[in-house]
Amino acid sequence: MNLADLLPEGSLDALTQQLGISREDAERGAQALLPSLIGGINGKTAAPVEPAGLAAQVQALGGSELIDNVVGSNPTDTGLGNQLLASLFGSKDVSREVAGQASQATGLDPAILKKMLPILAMLVAGHLAKRSGGGQQGGLESILGSIAGALAGSGGSAGSAASAGGLGGILGSILGGR
Repeated sequence: MNLADLLPEGSLDALTQQLGISREDAERGAQALLPSLIGGINGKTAAPVEPAGLAAQVQALGGSELIDNVVGSNPTDTGLGNQLLASLFGSKDVSREVAGQASQATGLDPAILKKMLPILAMLVAGHLAKRSGGGQQGGLESILGSIAGALAGSGGSAGSAASAGGLGGILGSILGGR
């Protein structure tokens, strides 16, 4: 998976500064957590959300400004990311499971990954909103629907698409590359 397809420039630096981890650990953590976030966008969770509902929520939380909330100089309001995670995963238990699985895969502390997850949710949502034309709901809804459709058409879950290298290609084609 190409992180540049999903994360705006400066994301890994923001993660290293906010979480006190190395750039390599930030990249490994992001690589491990992103397939689950995309799985949530794709509706592959216990509480699937429709693209229109998720697009409206992203817009209500700030749209592309979610990026600035993370990479800006002020402290990140992770409550916004936790609201996104609640929509994507349905419960905090799922978020904890995602962090635990990522910890097993990467060797990173699950506490760090739990803190990383809402920040990544904000970065991905903000980046997709920006790529859709500044977060206009119709454009973002279209991108979210395309991601869900492309992943469903790939015949696998987000995790298997990511491990096969397909997720980056799917998102790159939908988003038009970097």
